[in-house]
Amino acid sequence: MSPHSALSLEPFPEAAESLEEVCAPMPRDRAAAFLFALSRRSKVDERPVLIAASRAWLGENGRPYGPGLPGQALILTPVSTAAEGLWVLEQALRSGAVALAMGAVDGVSLAQSRRLEFAAKAGGATGVMLPRTPEGLSAARRRWRVVTSLSAADLDDPRAPGRARLMAELTRGRGERTGVWMMEQDDETHRLRLADRLAGFRPPPIAGTGAATGLAA
Repeated sequence: MSPHSALSLEPFPEAAESLEEVCAPMPRDRAAAFLFALSRRSKVDERPVLIAASRAWLGENGRPYGPGLPGQALILTPVSTAAEGLWVLEQALRSGAVALAMGAVDGVSLAQSRRLEFAAKAGGATGVMLPRTPEGLSAARRRWRVVTSLSAADLDDPRAPGRARLMAELTRGRGERTGVWMMEQDDETHRLRLADRLAGFRPPPIAGTGAATGLAA
């Protein structure tokens, strides 16, 4: 690739009927990671989005505001235990009733993640796990590390904040090249898109958390 090629022209890994993992290295990055996870829903799939999270997680991070998700019907499912969260996530994916099922779950084993991957393929949906840290082996097709970034400049008012931005790093991808992308919120479509930048600019890898990032074949 030419050093003068814009990163925005590179293929960005699109969501598929599979399982992905999205991790925020720091607590301040969780909102960005949540926004990115929502973006893994197919653009043309109008089925609802389901979120399974423990009451403790919801108390710590807040409840998603459904009306703030244009065009997306939101199903929020509070759970009491990790096992219950995994069960809800698997059943939702397998049912074919949702486009995207997200689960704030930790300590998922390789066998459990394989069940989720099979369920996602069976239901034609995308599953996203939101662990606090990526640990051990996983059957997830992709592992992402997401952090917040400075917002874009507002062209009409330099004192006002511009479009929200985040950095998404693909740390592991099955059959895909890893990389880092800068994403920004599109005010018209309310979806994330590749941010416009100078040609040749490549963001550096995101600082890791020191946890293992294994991915099963």
